[in-house]
Order: sequence, then C-alpha cells, then structure tokens
Amino acid sequence: MVYRWLKASGYDVTYVRNITDIDDKIIKRAAENGETILQLTDRFIAYMHEDADALGVQRPDHEPRATDFVPEMLDLIGQLEKRGLAYQAGDGDVNYAVRKFEGYGKLSGKSLDDLRAGERVEIDSAKQDPLDFVLWKHAKPGEPAWSSPWGEGRPGWHIECSAMSSQLLGKHFDIHGGGQDLQFPHHENEIAQSEGAHQCTFVNYWMHNGFVRVDNEKMSKSLGNFFTIREVLKQFDAEVVRFFILRAHYRSALNYSDAHLDDARRSLDGLYFALRDVPPALVEIDWSNDFSARFAAALNEDFDSHGAISVLFELAGEVNRQRNAELSGLLKALGAVIGLLERDPTVYLRGAAVVGGLDEAAIEQLIADRTAAKKARNFAEADRLRDVLKAEGIILDDSTQGTSWRRA
Repeated sequence: MVYRWLKASGYDVTYVRNITDIDDKIIKRAAENGETILQLTDRFIAYMHEDADALGVQRPDHEPRATDFVPEMLDLIGQLEKRGLAYQAGDGDVNYAVRKFEGYGKLSGKSLDDLRAGERVEIDSAKQDPLDFVLWKHAKPGEPAWSSPWGEGRPGWHIECSAMSSQLLGKHFDIHGGGQDLQFPHHENEIAQSEGAHQCTFVNYWMHNGFVRVDNEKMSKSLGNFFTIREVLKQFDAEVVRFFILRAHYRSALNYSDAHLDDARRSLDGLYFALRDVPPALVEIDWSNDFSARFAAALNEDFDSHGAISVLFELAGEVNRQRNAELSGLLKALGAVIGLLERDPTVYLRGAAVVGGLDEAAIEQLIADRTAAKKARNFAEADRLRDVLKAEGIILDDSTQGTSWRRA
C-alpha cells in the first residue's frame, strides 16, 4: 500500500524487500529434511511469492538474498573494525562494541544502562560486553561457511540488512519498515552498524507495523495461535483479507478472527454492490474533487488507510443515492490506488465455487427455472427454488433489471 501510494503521488520509488536465506533455523531445518539450504529457501521464497501475489502485493524492485551479499558484509565489518567499533573475540566471532557507538538506543528510546545483562542478550564470556552483538560467526562443523579476514564463518543477522540496503539504496535513504518487534534490537543494531561505518544518517523515516493478534494475544509460533495465509485463503477471498488488513492503520494491532473477516467481507461486498448496481465510467482521478482530496489527505497523514477507506464508503453512499456513473468510476479508481475494487463486481460477488457446490451453469439454470415459475404464477415453486439456492449458499438479488446472484 505504501509503495502504491508513493508512486501514485508522483515519487520515484525504489522498493527493496530483502531475504534472509541463511540462519540457524534454516540450517537446522534443511538438515532435518535432508535437502540443501538452497532447495529449502527456494521453495519458501516461491511460497511467499504465491501468497503475496494472491493478496495483491506488488513485487519489489529488488529482492536481494543475504548469501549474494557476503563480500559487501565483509567490507562493512572491516570498516567497523577500522573505526574501533568491531573486534574479534576469543571464540572467533566478530562482535560489535555497542558502548563505543554514541547514541545506541536512540530509535527505541532504550538506555544502555537500563538494559540489564541477560534479559535481552545471552551472556557470553567471549564478548567484551554482554550487550555486544555478533557480526560474523565463526564456522561450526558441517555448516556452510565463507572465507573472511577473520577465518571461515558466516554473517550475523543484523549485518546483512545494513549491507544490502547500502548497496541497493545508498548509505542514506528515506524509509525503512518492519514489525514493531524489530525496533529493538534489530533496527537499533542496523543503525549502529550503518552509521558507525558510514558516518552519516542511515534512515529518514522508520515505519513499524502493529502485530496481528488472536484473542488479544500476539500471533506467534510459540503460542501455537497462528494461521498461514494459505490456510486463511481456503476460507476467505484474498481481496477480503487485503481489505481486512488495510482497514486498520498499519501501526495498529490487528485482531484476527473469522468474525472480523466475515465483517470485512460484508463491508467489501457493500462497495462492490455500488459498482455492480451503477456500472462505473472510466475516469481519471480528479484530485481536486472533495472525495479524492480527502482520500489523499488520509494517506498523506502517515498512510492512514483506515481513513482512506472511510472516504470510499462515503463515496459509495453517494453512488447509491445519485446513481452516477462518474462517481462510481471514481470509487473504482480510488480503490485501485490501494489495490482494492479492481475486479468485475459480478465476478467478485459470485466468488469461487466451493468443492462439491453448484457450478455457475447449474445456478443459472435454477434461476431460469425460478423466473419461469414466477411468470407462471407458481410462487410456491419459485420460493422452493430460492430455498434450494440459499441452501447452497447462493443469494439472489431481484431488481427491475432482473435477478443477479452472489455467493454468501
């Protein structure tokens, strides 16, 4: 959504989404599966693309993998060592000397003196300070490793992000995003690495999104209360899921439940009803229009998608009242700016047939039979056929133009 709005606003946008394709969990899982790390990561990257594409998430301009940027990481570590911010410990690891970087904690508001050893960081006797973090891990038997000035090893997690971003976006760039849980220590460590090495501001704006919650608890693997996107998409239309997410401000917590997704579906249906009942004209967005201007003002205020969607509902109300094709076209065009309302309304409302459910030909035949029964004034048969369709999850909408249908 951010990418779409920045481009719609006329900015030249370079969007990078980096991929960690080497870490302890990946190494362990590949070994358990009896496959290579590349086979494992390739498979899950493909899954990610499938899920993101289903949700209408546009592909980034660059999608770097950590393993392709090891030379850049080594160069960055070398710069930190020259500046006295990195050192090789007795166990062979190269660590960042946190207390030597003035301003550590400025993003999260944490003070070094308040960070008690052992709470956030595992105490390691090889470190000069328990808060120091690893830049380069010494090689362990059987693990993948690269050559470096500090011996065979592999990069730590934090350094890869600094290296990839500086190569693809520059030493100083505009926006860095991520979940609220990454603010500390990951993003704090990125700042320390990047600014420590390059001696300039790292990022202008940090955007941290809220957590997805289930029953007011953070969704997490450790709690076992999580759902994968593809599990959710077996039950809900992908655009409904996108709408559900965008309906909340990105910094807000998002409480997941089937009831909330059902509510999102009904709300999105309402916007599509307006487009179905008043076929939209093809229009260019007039940003001086009151609806367009308020839509833009919402997104310009910290990407307030909730406020922007509220404007869409106001506009849909006007479409229904005025039966105006130009307003309907504006509704469709504004929705498309954030990746909504881009489908044919009838196709969206009819949805996909459930396994074992009626196909479109069977539905159309039952509707034709019902129409014939009504013309013959056999209203009992017409009602019976409506009930048959309802039992199959098919809702009929009668109007002067005829009967349309949608899946419940």
